[in-house]
Amino acid sequence: AILFVMSIIAIYLFVERTSAINRASKVDSNFMNTIKMLVSEGKLKQAKSVCQQEDTAVARLISKGIDKIGKPLNDISSSIENSGKLEVFALESGISRLAMISGVGPMLGFLGTVVGMVIAGGQVEIQDLSGGISTAMTTTVAGLIVGIMAYIFYNLLVVRINKVVNQLEVSATEFLDLLSEPA
Repeated sequence: AILFVMSIIAIYLFVERTSAINRASKVDSNFMNTIKMLVSEGKLKQAKSVCQQEDTAVARLISKGIDKIGKPLNDISSSIENSGKLEVFALESGISRLAMISGVGPMLGFLGTVVGMVIAGGQVEIQDLSGGISTAMTTTVAGLIVGIMAYIFYNLLVVRINKVVNQLEVSATEFLDLLSEPA
């Protein structure tokens, strides 16, 4: 029962985090070009409005940078970096539970097998015990299936998050380069 609940939690976390990552990673291909144009023309309110309409991780990051325009470039860079850390933290929330499930699932399966054999071992003869080994191994198999599934889900999400992080870094660099260009 515990392994079944863990598998449901793993599937839920995977689907929920995949959805959140998909929302965060969608950026209009013209977004940065529009922002560059508006900022270079000094239309900061319009640039901020474009960011609010996008509502993606990149847009929130750039919006934070737009708020700091007029301050030293280091302050803008720090603000964008802090905003980026918050975005990554939000994307990573919950995936540590998948890592935990991937490790705990097989251990619970082994524990169930061993406990079942110990309990049966005190009450039956060795010949009877050998017949029940396949039944006892069911929990091991279930634990391994849950663990493998959670491990795959975890690694798929880590790869997707890394792509979003790279996207954030590229966009932040483009924005900072725009601000450091001579007028």
